[in-house]
Amino acid sequence: MRVITGIYKGRHFDVPRSFKARPTTDFAKENLFNVLNGYVDWEAGPTALDLFSGTGSITLELLSRGCSQVVSVEKDRLHHGFIRSFLEKLGDENGIPVCGDVFKYLARCNEQFDVVFADPPYQLPNLAELPDIVMARNIVKSNGIFILEHGKTYDFSAHPNFIEHRAYGSVNFSFFR
Repeated sequence: MRVITGIYKGRHFDVPRSFKARPTTDFAKENLFNVLNGYVDWEAGPTALDLFSGTGSITLELLSRGCSQVVSVEKDRLHHGFIRSFLEKLGDENGIPVCGDVFKYLARCNEQFDVVFADPPYQLPNLAELPDIVMARNIVKSNGIFILEHGKTYDFSAHPNFIEHRAYGSVNFSFFR
């Protein structure tokens, strides 16, 4: 896993082969952040929430680009430990790893974020409900953005908060405001 740009540009972290997570490809990640450049003022030190963090690839990229706080929620203890370890190696205290269930976290979250990113397992039974849950909980700041990574079988274009969709190979991103 490598960081594409920012203060950690070029840094590599070896993801253990035993991990079940499907990290966002470098190609998709680079294009995602190119799109986000139009929505996010990185110099303002935005706050971010990375749901279903997996390997922490998105967390790293968000921190590298200048987020003042990134909360990473990951249920798998090994993955959570991996995220915690690379944050310790970097000495970056702006990353806050949380080991827990995303839906339970969302149910009790009282914070708002400029950027909310979710990369759930594509087979997650209630994946289609995530935009409603995130938007109803008022977790995204008024000028913030929610990005959902999903498989090609999902179409969120009729959602009232939907603003755009991007596809990069088998990786799809839907954007909500």
